[in-house]
Amino acid sequence: MTKPIILTGDRPTGQLHLGHYVGSLENRVRLQADHQQFIMIADMQALTDNADNPEKVRSNVVEVALDYLAAGLDPAQTTMFVQSAIPELAELTMFYLNLVTVARLQRNPTVKSEMQQKGYGADVPAGFLMYPVSQAADITAFKAGIVPVGEDQLPVIEQTNEIVRKFNSIYGDVLVETKGLLSTHTRLAGLDGKAKMSKSLGNCIYLADDADILKKKVMAMFTDPDHLRVEDPGKIEGNMVFSYLEVFDTNKEYVAELKAHYQRGGLGDVKVKRYLLEILEAKFAPIRDRRAEFAKDKAEVMNMLRIGSQKANAVAAQTLLEVRRAIGVEYF
Repeated sequence: MTKPIILTGDRPTGQLHLGHYVGSLENRVRLQADHQQFIMIADMQALTDNADNPEKVRSNVVEVALDYLAAGLDPAQTTMFVQSAIPELAELTMFYLNLVTVARLQRNPTVKSEMQQKGYGADVPAGFLMYPVSQAADITAFKAGIVPVGEDQLPVIEQTNEIVRKFNSIYGDVLVETKGLLSTHTRLAGLDGKAKMSKSLGNCIYLADDADILKKKVMAMFTDPDHLRVEDPGKIEGNMVFSYLEVFDTNKEYVAELKAHYQRGGLGDVKVKRYLLEILEAKFAPIRDRRAEFAKDKAEVMNMLRIGSQKANAVAAQTLLEVRRAIGVEYF
């Protein structure tokens, strides 16, 4: 039986954090046993808004790979590769750009939102504006039927399928439509409670954080600013400690008890934070330790990416050949 094909990945603009873990890494580790999974380190897409800082992107390629391995992704089951090592993706992007209007790209809700976050107007880099087309090339190059995404990325899946349908209607059935696979968790909020966990906002816990850093971050988490005394009733809405417990503590009955206790008063923030710290340490200390072991030989990690990129290149090259033949530009 043929395994379903999955394509997913991350931009190497920093190490991966707990939001990435619950949003995608857990799913990827779970799915790799019975799916043909390709995971891309999207360095070219990272350059769309980091063109003036290529070293930031370059140095984080190996860091993201270390996070993948530490989380449990197995190169024997999952093909991990670097986007820029697959030149076929750029050529597919060029073909697909002829099937998309600038107006359609500007209407893409994901692009509009990210442009607003970054303060882009008419001066938006062209590469940033058209990155949904690049993502369509990434997905279709591997004929991926499944793409794990957050809800904010569903418009990119929709636009990919629009490109697939338009290409197939003009040139014949070559490309495959895809489906977005949503995480079981909503996006993890940052430590400050103000927004999603984000590298740019500095409100993250990273997989690589050591025990001391993890403790400092947990003890500084946003709770209920009006909960001034232990005996006071506290609010759990917007309280990041309880939000994280809901995600990471498997003992849901005990979490419910803690919530009730906190709401009626008599339970201090420090005690709840210390409990959360125990939960996070139990879950992520083994991941942190594995990461440290893999980091001892970064050259071997890069070799793993080189081998994965060779495998991915062979698949993408076959798709590109089919695309070129369908369009009629395979001359020689």
